[in-house]
Amino acid sequence: MPSALFTRAARIAAVAATAAALTVGLATSASAATATRSVTVSGTTYNLSLTAPDSLSAAGQNVTVSGSGYNSLQGVYVGLCVIPEGVVPGDPSTYTSRPTPCLGGADQSGTTGASHWVSNLGGGTVANSSAYGSGGSFAVSVHVNPNIGSGQVCGTDVDCAVVTRADHTGSGNRSYDVYLPVDFS
Repeated sequence: MPSALFTRAARIAAVAATAAALTVGLATSASAATATRSVTVSGTTYNLSLTAPDSLSAAGQNVTVSGSGYNSLQGVYVGLCVIPEGVVPGDPSTYTSRPTPCLGGADQSGTTGASHWVSNLGGGTVANSSAYGSGGSFAVSVHVNPNIGSGQVCGTDVDCAVVTRADHTGSGNRSYDVYLPVDFS
């Protein structure tokens, strides 16, 4: 018969192995992807980086989207949008149309949580907004689901991406468009 010390050590080892397996499983079940882009504005180069999960729940979920290297003088909107026709994510030369429609539209009341405004000119003073962190960084939560609106469904009718785009102070400026394509399952 094994000693009590051996049995206790075996249980501790089994618990540790189970915890490690669960941690690895959780870490890989919600994989993250990163999209990058470099832009030069007024002689300054910004290396934009956007990270978010690339596989999302068809039932909808809140996701954390992080970015860095953004120009803190230009606000951006963060959200789930339809990839416009002709736009090829990863090829900025094709970014000639604004990403739209976007889930939740302009959520100025903060009721849907489907978009977030990052800006040093008012960010953090209204719902679903914040100011940039150091180095043009941010980490925000947005709600996503495949029913983008107007009867369109991501992955069925249209292709969608988590995006950043210049805010209302530069809505025609495509320099801050970054696309991270997503799938819903």
